[in-house]
Amino acid sequence: MFLTISTTGTPERPATDLGFLLHKHPDRAQTFSTSHGTAHVFYPEASAERCTAALLLEVDPVALVRRGKGKGRGGAPDSALAQYVNDRPYAASSLLAVALSSVFKSALRGVCTALPGRAEAPMPLRVEVPALPARGGAELVHKLFGPLGWTSVEVEPVALDEKFPQWGDSRYVQLVLEGELRLADALRQLYVLLPVLDDAKHYWVAPDEVDKLLRAGEGWLAEHPEQKLITSRYLSRRWGLTRQAMERLELVRLAETDDLEVEAVDNAVDETTDTEDKPVPLAEQRRDAILEALRGAGASRVLDLGCGQGQLVQALLKDVRFTEIVGVDVSVRALTIAGRRLKLDRMGERQAARVMLLQGSLTYTDKRLAGYDAAVLSEVIEHLDLPRLPALEYAVFGSARPQTVIVTTPNVEYNVRWETLPAGHVRHGDHRFEWTRAQFRAWAGTVAERDGYGVEFVAVGPDDPEVGPPTQMAVFSRNDKTETEKEAKAA
Repeated sequence: MFLTISTTGTPERPATDLGFLLHKHPDRAQTFSTSHGTAHVFYPEASAERCTAALLLEVDPVALVRRGKGKGRGGAPDSALAQYVNDRPYAASSLLAVALSSVFKSALRGVCTALPGRAEAPMPLRVEVPALPARGGAELVHKLFGPLGWTSVEVEPVALDEKFPQWGDSRYVQLVLEGELRLADALRQLYVLLPVLDDAKHYWVAPDEVDKLLRAGEGWLAEHPEQKLITSRYLSRRWGLTRQAMERLELVRLAETDDLEVEAVDNAVDETTDTEDKPVPLAEQRRDAILEALRGAGASRVLDLGCGQGQLVQALLKDVRFTEIVGVDVSVRALTIAGRRLKLDRMGERQAARVMLLQGSLTYTDKRLAGYDAAVLSEVIEHLDLPRLPALEYAVFGSARPQTVIVTTPNVEYNVRWETLPAGHVRHGDHRFEWTRAQFRAWAGTVAERDGYGVEFVAVGPDDPEVGPPTQMAVFSRNDKTETEKEAKAA
């Protein structure tokens, strides 16, 4: 995909000043790596009278598919064959917008230490985009760029096939913009409006996209007549984010109208006074549920298997009824961090006698773990490859055999309620699987029946009537009758 920016000049203000403003020397062709290919910057012409900078983005189709996880991101979002047949390497889109912001980062911010006055002043500009997807056609292109100070907005539709004019026009246009603008303003407009016209993004839109939109839209978006359409399309029609952006843009508009700072307008809440209950983080709700289950089981000697950085161990130490707490993890680094969190080196003798951190793998039997009242596997099993899960089951339920075992794991059905989680993705990059409620119950039932435990299930977090809670918890209680029979057979 291709884009050019041209300017004209005089002997006093040569056109080659464009090289200073873009921070790219006209005498050199430069190459930059991007997450989806290679960007090239070069100057087809560079003289005092006229200078043109070109940005050519070569997209790597393989990288595009791999980063899109095969879900069609970066391809045509309305096509089942998107990862094989799409326009991404040829038509200006969010791929080009991201390359623009990466390659011309300083120019986008209006920063030029060599020519600071030039960067702040409007200059004659001509921007050409030979192939621009425009869902909404030439009319929408005029609506978007027309109010932004361009004296000329030329839009020429591209025919589907020049040999068959009866087929009509494609959704692509050739765009030429001309006018006197600050270079930074022109680049920011392109950064926002290229993906808006394409009406698709090659990456998942996270909440930080609101801040990116407001930064790039500073000085023009708040007053734009198509503000709502621009905001909605830029944020991929994620209504929560769109609403948030629109509210902040309205504050900007009101502040500009009254010649005030945004903070002076948005002053209805005294930040020193907490007037609203803050939601309890899911991790804290999970620890509270585990502690309640341990207290209900009457456990005093507890194993935290896969203790990570020691958050649960720290919570257990605060309750004196837990007289012996052992954290186990395979990661030495995690145990080091846990030790620092618990301040083991400064802990009093009596408190230190209650806690111990051990390195060990949960897929191997370990005699050190036998004889405890309870074991906790909090958000652990999903980090194992499924073929290794039976080894963990035996090590915990078959070998260590605590009276109580508590297992928590994500409920994959609830993932649709996470606004920032891409469809089809797990919650953490290291999760090897995430189970539905039915799958978790089936697994827990099989383990309990085989190893002589009863099992109860507890919802952790808000229990959605359609998809259940975000975290599912199983509390296994050892069947003492079965245990007696096993001991008798062993004897």
